[in-house]
Amino acid sequence: MKNIVPTTFSINEASVRTQYGAICWRMIAGRVQVLLITSRDTGRWVIPKGWPVKDLPPEFSAAQEAFEEAGVMGDVSGQCLGLYAYEKSLVRIPGQEASVPCMVAVYPMRVSQLLDQFPEAAQRRRKWFAPQKAARRVAEPELQALLAAFSPETAAPAGGIS
Repeated sequence: MKNIVPTTFSINEASVRTQYGAICWRMIAGRVQVLLITSRDTGRWVIPKGWPVKDLPPEFSAAQEAFEEAGVMGDVSGQCLGLYAYEKSLVRIPGQEASVPCMVAVYPMRVSQLLDQFPEAAQRRRKWFAPQKAARRVAEPELQALLAAFSPETAAPAGGIS
């Protein structure tokens, strides 16, 4: 089990939690593809993301989430591509709703290996898309913009995670 360190900061008196996410990408026949996964609760298309991992820099927390949620191994960049906001549902009991606002810092990760067996394999689907098509599949406007603007030139790696 990983050590989760929730990070909070205040914007207009609302408690916002920080998460780290990865735009996982590869080149196929000279074209960029990005990987989306389904969320566990609603089945909508998202990028791998999660809470900070104790003693890991943000980009490696994002890479750890990419491994756990999508079975991805590769090189992650320390250059944050941008941020997006969403509401994380905390309660999954019908009739009881609770959520927390989250801000996700997004890091590019060039995929070198896609594993068939990974921690959340039974809970998610994954699919490769062209960046523009991926942008149309996600719900969050800021994530749509990050995906639509994505190119390998913006994704210099910081190193791999095993």
